[in-house]
Amino acid sequence: MITKLMVAAALSLTGATLASAQDADTSFFITSENPGNGADLGGLEGADAYCTTLAEAAGVTGKTWAAYLSSAEQNARDRIGTGPWMNAAGVVVAQSVEDLHSDSNNLTKETAISEAGAVINGRGDTPNRHDILTGSDLDGNLVGDACEGWTTSGEGSAMVGHHDRTGGGDHPTAWNSAHPSRGCGMEALQGTGGDGLFYCFATN
Repeated sequence: MITKLMVAAALSLTGATLASAQDADTSFFITSENPGNGADLGGLEGADAYCTTLAEAAGVTGKTWAAYLSSAEQNARDRIGTGPWMNAAGVVVAQSVEDLHSDSNNLTKETAISEAGAVINGRGDTPNRHDILTGSDLDGNLVGDACEGWTTSGEGSAMVGHHDRTGGGDHPTAWNSAHPSRGCGMEALQGTGGDGLFYCFATN
């Protein structure tokens, strides 16, 4: 005899299976938190490792992760694989590198979410966290010194984008190149509406 309890258990198990499958397909997210030292991310290697740590903590395993950050070593657009990329809600945000850097990408406040699927605060929220570290121009290539290649939390600057596609700067609606930060430490990053967050992409 099938009871309501058995049905509920089956539905719960199905939901868990679907969630796991969805997690496995995740290939893009914004870091939910800064590693703890502003724009000093331990260089590109440290930033990539942090992407991996967050992804695996969220149940996404078996992928190679790269931070969307430019430095003198490598441009962001050349680090992230070929796409397509899907967020934790199962929504495709871009089909390819070209699509990502075009007006047809699907990056919005609602789709540029964290590894756990949470919406990141934007302009008008408290606190505002919409400044996302990139060190990149609109095409995904290095601009400026990117806080000495993501190795300093002191003086310097890094280009940031607006994940919510709104705000101030030369390109306020740009997800990857809105304006430079005031500095490389957390206080400076938070001063313009950021929190030291950055984009992570699966390269495979």
